[in-house]
Amino acid sequence: MGESRRENLKIENTKVSMVSKTDRDISLASQEFIWDGAGPSDANLYIIPSIDRLLQKHGIRKILDLGCGNGYIAGYLAKQGYEVTGCDYSQSGIELAMKQFPDVLFFQQDLGLPLPEEHLSAYDAVISTEVIEHLLLPRKLMENALNALKPNGILIVSAPYHGYLKNVALALTNSFDRHWHPLRDYGHIKFFSLGTLTKLFEEFKLKNIRYETVGRIPAFAKSMILSGQKE
Repeated sequence: MGESRRENLKIENTKVSMVSKTDRDISLASQEFIWDGAGPSDANLYIIPSIDRLLQKHGIRKILDLGCGNGYIAGYLAKQGYEVTGCDYSQSGIELAMKQFPDVLFFQQDLGLPLPEEHLSAYDAVISTEVIEHLLLPRKLMENALNALKPNGILIVSAPYHGYLKNVALALTNSFDRHWHPLRDYGHIKFFSLGTLTKLFEEFKLKNIRYETVGRIPAFAKSMILSGQKE
């Protein structure tokens, strides 16, 4: 990450992280994932440096943020000079995104349905951060991502990390309800390990698959980031 990017992230890190209503409330009935804060989530702050580094490594110019939420990551990347488009199922998220980043293109999209034709084979990279674990049909997200990518385009996906030691720690501290969101509509319903998320990438014939963990030490990481290249 260049000096300007480090400085920008340092500035953003001084802001108070805005947790969405859907993530604040342990029990919540809703019609969508409710966004009522415009700032970064905690996850944004430890995921953005790795996402930006991967995009720079591959010389990316045009990006689709698939499941952009309140638009924070899309807006941040646009400020770094990328051409970014974001989409999300959440109307409240898209409204916030359009309000705070008027120069970025956002549109509402059910991630289980095909993307509009103008977004097919249009992007150098597709990113999807902390989204796939919320989806009943995660392969639909993968299909949309691959359809949106140009040949040899890069897919970058982040998801909460689940591994043996972390799962043991969650059990010992009685923290499963907080991580599994059983009473929270649009909460987490899929719990990927590195092995299962990698297998999903392999199923869609992505090549040059790479991974890293972020947030805490690897055994207890908050999230994992996988990247792969479309054939």
